Amino acid sequence: MNTNTLTENTRSSLLRAAAGAAAIASVLALTPGCVVREAPAPVVYEQAVPPGPPAEVVVDEAPPAPIYETVGIAPGPGFVWIGGYYHWYGGRWQWYRGRYARPPHPGAAWIGARYEFRGGRRVYIRGYWR
Repeated sequence: MNTNTLTENTRSSLLRAAAGAAAIASVLALTPGCVVREAPAPVVYEQAVPPGPPAEVVVDEAPPAPIYETVGIAPGPGFVWIGGYYHWYGGRWQWYRGRYARPPHPGAAWIGARYEFRGGRRVYIRGYWR
């Protein structure tokens, strides 16, 4: 028997394997090389800021030392970082974490909360959009 001669079964198996490989290659050529899955939308926590001029409150004590926060990546174009700050609420200081927010209108700028001395008294002025 000649070793160069393939049996009919072997030849048939090779032809089927070649046809299957060609079919898979043609399908892969029509599809992208990677699978893209849409990332979930980032969660943005926004605390409502009342409209209008900032409220001023005379407070009894200085705020605690600020809490240092890491500024993450903006969740999308147009977001502005609003740094964390202490807010006088219910007769005590409450920390409001920094966050990203969208300005309420084009050209708006965030004016952060601040503390001033007036006539020997400490005045807290909340942050606002200008």
